[in-house]
Amino acid sequence: MSSQRPAPEQPLSIAFRSSGAITRRGTARLSVWLPPQLRPSSIVWDGDLAVLDLEETAPEWATPVVWREMSEGLELRAWHGGGVAITYADAVAGYQDDGCCYLDGSLTGAAIGPGYSGGPLWVRSDRTVAGLVIAQVMPDTGPLRSQDTVRRGWAVPWQTVREQLTRAGADDVLAECEVADPGGSTRTGSGETFVQAIVPLLRALLDDPVRRTDHCRYLAVGIGWEPPPDCEGPAPTLEELAALLLTEERALATLTESLAPAVENHTGDRRTLSGLLAMGRLEGAIRLLSVSEHQQLTRALLTVVAAEPDLISRAAREALRFMELPETLMQASRLTKTDVEDIVLRLEDFPDGRGGAGDFLPVPALLRLAEFVAAAVTDLECRAVLHTWCDRVAGRLGISPSALRERRADAKAWASHRPPPITRIVVRLTRAGTGSPEHFLCEIWLSHRDGTRTAVTTPPSPLLPDEIGRLVRRAADDSHVGCGLPPTQVDVVVGGDGLEIPVDSWQAGSELGDVFPDLGKLSLPLGSQYRVALRCPELTSRISTAASEMRRRWAAGDARTLVVDEPSVNPQRLYELLQKPHYDTVRVVLHGPPEQRHRLLPVCLAMGVPVVLWDRAAASHEDATRLSDLDPTGPLHKLPERLQDFRTILYASEAPSSAVRPTLVWDEGDLSLPGPLQLADPS
Repeated sequence: MSSQRPAPEQPLSIAFRSSGAITRRGTARLSVWLPPQLRPSSIVWDGDLAVLDLEETAPEWATPVVWREMSEGLELRAWHGGGVAITYADAVAGYQDDGCCYLDGSLTGAAIGPGYSGGPLWVRSDRTVAGLVIAQVMPDTGPLRSQDTVRRGWAVPWQTVREQLTRAGADDVLAECEVADPGGSTRTGSGETFVQAIVPLLRALLDDPVRRTDHCRYLAVGIGWEPPPDCEGPAPTLEELAALLLTEERALATLTESLAPAVENHTGDRRTLSGLLAMGRLEGAIRLLSVSEHQQLTRALLTVVAAEPDLISRAAREALRFMELPETLMQASRLTKTDVEDIVLRLEDFPDGRGGAGDFLPVPALLRLAEFVAAAVTDLECRAVLHTWCDRVAGRLGISPSALRERRADAKAWASHRPPPITRIVVRLTRAGTGSPEHFLCEIWLSHRDGTRTAVTTPPSPLLPDEIGRLVRRAADDSHVGCGLPPTQVDVVVGGDGLEIPVDSWQAGSELGDVFPDLGKLSLPLGSQYRVALRCPELTSRISTAASEMRRRWAAGDARTLVVDEPSVNPQRLYELLQKPHYDTVRVVLHGPPEQRHRLLPVCLAMGVPVVLWDRAAASHEDATRLSDLDPTGPLHKLPERLQDFRTILYASEAPSSAVRPTLVWDEGDLSLPGPLQLADPS
């Protein structure tokens, strides 16, 4: 298998197979041979490539392939060397490592195995070839177990083939290989194939030379060519016209711009025109829009940018929310003319906007964006221009009017929608680890009055407390734009070990302080600016009845307060108090040293007590009086507000006379945040 012997000089017998049957035999000579080079301690190898020169002509159906570079995520298809159609095996290109690419197949259908080696890996979306199958990863190879290798193979990508043949001096071989555009636009085959495919469609539409001359004159003017002055000259042949449609990127769209009105009332011709457009969608070099459509849309979008700089970006994030948008659209700054032109070009190539067939074409991404921009723009004339443009392009493409109306209704609903006011900010903190005790991972959500939540983008890396404080303040400042007053309540979700985190003392900064660092004194702690309270679903979720008990206590509305201020109270005694005399109590105030509080606090949460107040700086029961100014047993509904006022006075002093640090758990039981994934063992 790893033989390094020289390649044989005598001809090799070869066979061409179609549907499993041999259609032709022949001979070939080995012109390039790169023997396998085993890698130390590896299941893959280098080389193992051969180039054969045919000594006879190949069958007509065995046309040269178009190569393209392999990339992760590419959907591929291979066939067994016997050529039987049913042996196709689908796989996805995975991780690439030092010249090889690993393949993974789904758990249904055939799998790449013995007999597939050396076969081409066809790209399912465009019929190009991205590499060659080398081998299946066999069980018990290296660190992988048998269950890990059921559908795993590996291949040599085209880029590796190219590199190895270059090193072998086979530049003449590479010069004859047709390669797809690396920018992503691939071709279905050679230009000749495309021309042959559309000539019958053009004949059905433009067989009459006079009619063909008229439409070609319109096409020439549209793409900026000088039409022949003599109308009596011969019309271009259908083959010449087909070649032009392939070489000029907007020629097909411009031609169909004049054909669409002529076939509007002829079902058969409209179907033929749709077939012509479908062929164009398969060719990466052909654009969606005609020359005039592209110019009109670009002018309209530039008008929008001049009046409302961020509207196109906002509309794109809503209209194309499930697509990977161009980087330019992710920016909220003013777009330039170059940016707008780039956006139009990129969205023309979006698969979602170019796919579809038959009578139910999807509305292309570019038209959806135009509809959403039109719905939200304040300039009524610009809105009318965009609507007219969408109607005309959709009619040319054969898109159902009802489909376009549905998109327009969606856009109108989005533009008229005003999000409900934000009532609170939810922050989830996770300790970064023992190596960084002062750093936390932070997630932030905006909670709306209607119960919905919106995630706020936060850095994925651990942050310092004051960095988190500034993030919370900025989220609050940004949230009230278009939604009324900014939220006043901040719920901080912590783990069981985070109930003593002094979140209320973290500096929130200020907008002026962000710009002028010397104005640091303008900064206020979170507890002064907002009603900060803790939640600990980690503890309450351990007891199956905790959530229902919490709802029951809130519903009972018992205004009494259980004040725990005796050293003799232990977890058992607290449990008995909450079971009997304080069965409906909503609020518990804990006094005493940290050791006692740490034992009693989990009992309160497990018993469904929704409100717990304590002084995290208290060292003993003698410190209980320090909470007196807060009136801890006063009206319950005013407690968060009293706590904010108390903290404001406390933190306003340069040297606060009281060392009290009140901490509050306030849990209304309506929190539902994304949790960790619960994954089963796939074996």
